[in-house]
Amino acid sequence: MPGQVRPVTDEQDGLLAYLAQMRYVIRLTAYGLTPEQLRAVPSASELSVGGLIRHCAATEEGWMATVRGEHGPVDYQAYERNFTMADGESVEELFAYYDRVAEATEKTVRDIADLDHPVPIDHSVPWNPKEYDAWSLRWVLLHLIQETARHTGHADVIRQTVDGATAYPLMAAAEGWPESPWMKPWKKV
Repeated sequence: MPGQVRPVTDEQDGLLAYLAQMRYVIRLTAYGLTPEQLRAVPSASELSVGGLIRHCAATEEGWMATVRGEHGPVDYQAYERNFTMADGESVEELFAYYDRVAEATEKTVRDIADLDHPVPIDHSVPWNPKEYDAWSLRWVLLHLIQETARHTGHADVIRQTVDGATAYPLMAAAEGWPESPWMKPWKKV
């Protein structure tokens, strides 16, 4: 997938394409990292590249369960756990989980097909507005794009702290771009 989202055909296609792009770029932050580096927390926060990827996948999964009317009460302990990779979990397992979540999201959105589909607001959490009863599916997709992009920025900073790698050189390495005077693909040192 290139650094830009492909042309889109309609609003639903655009929202899904932008969400797919954000999933791709957060996954790129893990490119070439060792298991230890995936779990490294090199900043003042408790965040790691692997933990941020898991959090984005779990958040998307939770929102889609809410869209389908399957979501139960907020499990704050699970929320906290989803910021770390499980002991022994590999990046391949993490990516497979995220792939399953992405596939379920795209199926849910296509099956509903109505971006105005109402999604109940959970008023038990303090950050949700009390004066509204429902989001729309459109709002949920925009929120997931924003959430994933925000955490991709966090993962970019953590990745650069871990080994100095930045987004476009990582993308160039992952996609096999030729070296040029202005772009040198990342290489593991």
